[in-house]
Amino acid sequence: MKLLHTSDWHLGKRLENFSRNEEQQKVLDEICIVADSHGVDAVIVAGDLFDTFNPPTEAVDLFYKSLKRLSKNATRPVIAIAGNHDSPDRIESPDPLARECGIIFAGYPNSEVASFELESGLKVLNSAEGFIELSIPGNNCPLRIICTPYANEFRMKTFLHSEDKEDELRNVLEKKWQALADDYCNDSGVNVLLSHLFMVRKGAEQPEEPDDEKPVLHVGGAQAIYTENIPQQIQYVAMGHLHRMHRVDSSPCLVYYSGSPLSYSFAEADQRKYVLIIDVEPGKNADVTQIELTTGKKLLRKRAESIDEALVWLTQNPNNLVELTIVTDTFLNAAGRKQLNAAHGGIVAIIPEVRNIDLLSQTNTKEIDLSRNMEELFADYFTHEKGQQPDAEIMNLFKEILAQEQ
Repeated sequence: MKLLHTSDWHLGKRLENFSRNEEQQKVLDEICIVADSHGVDAVIVAGDLFDTFNPPTEAVDLFYKSLKRLSKNATRPVIAIAGNHDSPDRIESPDPLARECGIIFAGYPNSEVASFELESGLKVLNSAEGFIELSIPGNNCPLRIICTPYANEFRMKTFLHSEDKEDELRNVLEKKWQALADDYCNDSGVNVLLSHLFMVRKGAEQPEEPDDEKPVLHVGGAQAIYTENIPQQIQYVAMGHLHRMHRVDSSPCLVYYSGSPLSYSFAEADQRKYVLIIDVEPGKNADVTQIELTTGKKLLRKRAESIDEALVWLTQNPNNLVELTIVTDTFLNAAGRKQLNAAHGGIVAIIPEVRNIDLLSQTNTKEIDLSRNMEELFADYFTHEKGQQPDAEIMNLFKEILAQEQ
């Protein structure tokens, strides 16, 4: 059996003022092509399907069109769970219609998929809270998936019927997973754990969570889960949340984060992005093939010693999104900023690095002269906060706001 593991699509996400919708369309098209070219039997999407609880219309349209295409006329099941960015209710709301296309959603850790059988031959053999067993057309062995979508620690314990609220979450999950594995996961089928949590190998250095990401490790969130909590019957663990593709552990089975299909912050600059193809047979270890995705724009950081140096570099990197740091003796003026933006349409941020520390110090310690008018005070404040003077467009906008308040 071949599975495709992907996660963290974050549909609807923007990078400052830049929409990523066109890139997301292209990369999801690429994922569909990968699924078809590798003869994938099922697709699993490990959470953070959208970037917000209320995604824009174009993101919702892209989501359902992509899942329908991945399902291949209901002959290839697509199993998608909610992440910490997703609304569980929104994820599950289209479930009756989605099932007719072979698409299965799980929004909560205790979600139970209703039994169904399609003309294509796709069928639910067993279902329980947090578990589904599928018969897939053209396969003589079933696919079993233990599903644990994201929930904060309190809700997770509630959903999993934990009587001891003081028990560590990892222990609660281990008991739940083991009970499901003992009931349903023998060597006659393929056994997978699908989750959107923070999982690490005990004692290993913990990877950082994504920049600008809603962390799952926080008060009210969910603690790190150890790979030793995984039942022995499981052959592969498909994780979502971390945006860098990496293998967490190989014991008791292969545990992978597939990562996001696009770089969504400059902390991910120069990262390669992947989907994972899992080859697995009942009772045997899984093999993982990393398929690099190539359609997304690269996020690049550049530090230039002058505007001229920056302009040369920008012309050499025309099709990327850029965070540009300019080293300057004073502040970067509006004319310089305009020149840079005119040279490249993908500049997300320009950061002036002032070499003259004395000038910066003088600006920071300057006393406020309340006898000056509001426009002058605003210009000083903007320069203090942003390291450069406001341009005419910003000043005109401030004047409009000021006029409305008067």
